[in-house]
Amino acid sequence: MDDLYDEFGNFIGEAEESEDESQNGIDAGTYVYDDEPEDAHEATGQELMEIDDDGPSNAVTLHEDKQYYPTAQQVYGEDVETMVQEEDAQPLSEPIIAPVEQKKFTIQEADLPAVHFDREFMTDLMNFPEQIRNIAFAGHLNHGKTALMDMLVMETHDISDRLEMKIGKKRDEQLRYTDANILERERGLSTKAAPMSLVLQNTRGKSHLFNIVDTPGHVNFVDEVASSLRLVDGVVLVVDVVEGVQVNTEQIIKHAILEGLPLTLVINKMDRLIMELKIPPTDAYFKLKHVVEEVNTMIENTIPGQGEKRRLSPEKGNVLFACSSMRWCFTIQSFAKLYASHYSKSKQGVDAPEFARRLWGDIFYNPRGRSFTRRAKEDGAKRSFVHFVLEPIYKLFSHTISESPEDLADTLAQLNIYLKPSQFKTDAKILLHLVCEKFFGDSSGFVDMVMDHIPSPVEGATMKLEKFYTGPLNTKVARSIKECDQDGPLIMQISKLFNTSDATGFQSFGRVFSGTARPGMQVRVLGEDYSIDDEEDMAMATISDVWIAESRYNIPTDGIPAGNWALLGGVDNSIVKSATIVPTTLADDEDAYIFKPITHFTESVYKVAVEPINPSELPKMLDGLRKINKSYPLITTKVEESGEHVVLGTGELYMDCVLHDLRRLYAEMEIKVSDPVTRFCETVVETSAIKCYAQTPNKKNKITMVAEPLDSGIAEDIESGKVSIKSPVRAIGKFFENNYGWDLLASRNIWAFGPDDLGPNILQNDTLPSEVDKRMLDSVKDTIRQGFSWATREGPLCEEPIRNSKFKIMDVTLASEAIFRGGGQIIPTSRRACYSSFLMASPRLMEPVYSCSMTGPADSVTALYTVLARRRGHVLQDGPIAGTPLSRVTGLLPVIDSFGFETDLRIHTQGQVTVSLVFDRWSIVPGDPLDRDVILRPLEPATAQATARDFVLKTRRRKGLSEDVSVAKFLEPELYASLRDSGLLDG
Repeated sequence: MDDLYDEFGNFIGEAEESEDESQNGIDAGTYVYDDEPEDAHEATGQELMEIDDDGPSNAVTLHEDKQYYPTAQQVYGEDVETMVQEEDAQPLSEPIIAPVEQKKFTIQEADLPAVHFDREFMTDLMNFPEQIRNIAFAGHLNHGKTALMDMLVMETHDISDRLEMKIGKKRDEQLRYTDANILERERGLSTKAAPMSLVLQNTRGKSHLFNIVDTPGHVNFVDEVASSLRLVDGVVLVVDVVEGVQVNTEQIIKHAILEGLPLTLVINKMDRLIMELKIPPTDAYFKLKHVVEEVNTMIENTIPGQGEKRRLSPEKGNVLFACSSMRWCFTIQSFAKLYASHYSKSKQGVDAPEFARRLWGDIFYNPRGRSFTRRAKEDGAKRSFVHFVLEPIYKLFSHTISESPEDLADTLAQLNIYLKPSQFKTDAKILLHLVCEKFFGDSSGFVDMVMDHIPSPVEGATMKLEKFYTGPLNTKVARSIKECDQDGPLIMQISKLFNTSDATGFQSFGRVFSGTARPGMQVRVLGEDYSIDDEEDMAMATISDVWIAESRYNIPTDGIPAGNWALLGGVDNSIVKSATIVPTTLADDEDAYIFKPITHFTESVYKVAVEPINPSELPKMLDGLRKINKSYPLITTKVEESGEHVVLGTGELYMDCVLHDLRRLYAEMEIKVSDPVTRFCETVVETSAIKCYAQTPNKKNKITMVAEPLDSGIAEDIESGKVSIKSPVRAIGKFFENNYGWDLLASRNIWAFGPDDLGPNILQNDTLPSEVDKRMLDSVKDTIRQGFSWATREGPLCEEPIRNSKFKIMDVTLASEAIFRGGGQIIPTSRRACYSSFLMASPRLMEPVYSCSMTGPADSVTALYTVLARRRGHVLQDGPIAGTPLSRVTGLLPVIDSFGFETDLRIHTQGQVTVSLVFDRWSIVPGDPLDRDVILRPLEPATAQATARDFVLKTRRRKGLSEDVSVAKFLEPELYASLRDSGLLDG
């Protein structure tokens, strides 16, 4: 064997067998592959490669190239993005693939809850508008609107079992059925309007359909109230008997009266007179009378001289006495019927209507003579209301609370009230609730009051048509709305958008004025800016669903006829705040008109800037802001020149709810929020020192203007719509001549209100026909107006809107060729002329001011004075609330100094005071904003006269503008030079 290898171990023996032959002696060439011809082994290598493209390969595969497992792409498919991460980027607390979450931000019934009426009967009632009432519960915070709604819900829904299951702290919690939002339940106050449709019976047992909307009571959420009042035919005003008419109640009364809505009054929390104030029945009568007169005084102040016909009084039947927490209510008419039913078997009996007439006012009952007189004739004579109504209620309370179960059972038996033995052993509050429920019965007195004093949808349609419809009143559509015609064209006003329970979409809530809203209908959605001349704000949509809205659940239906409220799905995409829904085509090719946008009774002046913590999430935040805009009627979102995204709201609580919804409901992200600031306005206090002119860039046109302040009251009249630029010229002229003593010729030459036709500024043509060619001037009228609108939208001091200013065009020089006086030349020149005349007319800064109303014990009043004075505020009046140990203080507080005011006040008064801050007016900030001699030191508060300068400089800095305002920027160079030489300008 040794000779087979050389000395280095290399093999030198005989050659092995051929490599073509395998170890088993089989020729490698004899292997046959699938689909291979027999003579394939004779083919060339190239041919074999071509044939074997799709067949099995006999090429050697290295270990590292072998695929033991399929790739992620092979498993999940080409269209799924797969990622391989070498390091674990997620914390252990997070699952690699999170489970699908069902988001739910509102409380909803799993199934339709059982009710004490037939739902088919309710839908049948919808076809009879005379039997329907559309009402709103409105009033101040914590005055019992939601509890009143609960009383009606408990009466109509079979949900008592869920209350009986509550134990401990939860037992004292109210049902709060219409507070469906989780945030509302956590805060314990309503933030959204909540509609419900219920079938209720009157004292005669007749059923009626009540469409009720429960509105928030906090002053920050009055935008929800305004949106709700557009849909109703009357308002049920709820007032706490102890606190009386508070600031929000005043606002609602004023708005309802100006909107032409009938009022009815519910004096709520009657138990507080007995249990809390412990005042005797005679004093309680005067307290009740005082509350009624407070409301009547507000009505009279709103429409001087006409308050008598809108007067509220128990003998009229439009005042209800209630204790919503114990679920009882009565009018003096329904209380008289209690007596009538009790004495029905006696020979004399009681004539309920005649008896009710004697139950209020200065009418006394003489027990010995058993007679009613205007004056007390006997020693024991008492007012009939005290004797027949209050004293029995007081006795009922005192017996129930103080007597032993055996004695109480005997006492109640005399009133035909029988309880189970176990019920006598319950808590005093629950026992009192049971006794009152048996004694007073259901809410039929409330139903009678509403049916008698609030019009049906048919009667209310005429007022809605005349007041809010923008189209002509002699068309078929108008006639259909007036008659509440179910077979007419579908005309519907959407006033509110409600988000779905998972907050991914919106449902549109509104009133059907004509026709029937059915699923599958193709409609046109007309926005607030729609008009026949400008049809841009219009979209086509298909109604996907139609529901009856019930707060915690919705009832799907095949159609909702005119006179009712409907919740629609599928039409919300193009709606921002409110809209009008009309068919795709109207009969006889009539033009479609909209209902007027909703008039709000406050302004958004509280301002914060928001930005995402992660910049890549900006699109997500913008989508959230769009949804916020839909959800809150009075929220405004805009982008400043500096690029910051600004959100404007009514107050601190409002903004807190908005930002919560942005973070949790609509955007699901973390955002940075700036310190709160406020909107400002710019104005003038004198007439321009000189006529200021501006030349177009091509030097062929010249516009000369003068700015001056407007008379007080004009700005408010324009904003409230008392005078409109769209009215005929003669009507505008007459308005200013009669109300403000303007020259008739001058007032007929008003060209525009600005900005945007509703702004509190006026552009007036003061040129003389002998000096200016009228035809040529008319050719540039629109472009001058656009320049004026641009100028008033962003003033020269700090790009805030101009307010309360009048711009007079004194002279216009125009090029003869039209090409040289186009919009590109005239618009910026008109703006510069406005700015220069504005800056030469002693410009001033204006800030919003809150009206501040505080209620608390008398010993906390001094603390209110101290806290207000520290924040540039002052007290207007203070005084006790009649019949209570409470005092009420009203004052004024600048919005920019109000941040944290409520917390500050609560600390100073140990939480005894409640505060309401409502936007009241615009006030001029002390000091000259252009005074360069003012020295502002960092981290030191500005002096009183330097406040305006301080605000202007800081606002400009925040917006990324140049440090100071210079007149030279807007004046023509030669005019500026001549003014400097004459000494009119300093520096």
